[in-house]
Amino acid sequence: MADVRPITRDDEADWRRLWAQYLAFYATDLGPAITDHTWARICEPESSIRTLVVIHDGAMAGFATLVLHEGTWTRSPICYLEDLCVDEAVRGTGLGRALLDGCLALARTEGWSRFYWHTDRSNSRARALYDSYVAADDSVKYHITLIE
Repeated sequence: MADVRPITRDDEADWRRLWAQYLAFYATDLGPAITDHTWARICEPESSIRTLVVIHDGAMAGFATLVLHEGTWTRSPICYLEDLCVDEAVRGTGLGRALLDGCLALARTEGWSRFYWHTDRSNSRARALYDSYVAADDSVKYHITLIE
């Protein structure tokens, strides 16, 4: 049985372990200052970042990081699912679906107008899950890094 709940400060060690897995999966190396800053924003009540975790067999097995922002085509906040990570040891067991369902339940409860995300085209395992919710659209993403 999986339990999805908001992250707490007590989850830091588990989050950092999974965050390291997540970065390794995407072959990304962020400096400790970025990770520390991300953790601080996750824990800040006034932040536009929300994080949910999934608990499996008494341990954190994954997290989802949500970023709220305003939009010009709606009056309600829009939610971007920036990160979704499930521990590699328990992938494929339904925990990603539990996390995504928890995110969507929160979005509906909070009255957010839209919920969106993206993943690498080659991430077939994640895409199989995501495609079970909605078909990918024809958007093309452009990305310019200005400051890290």
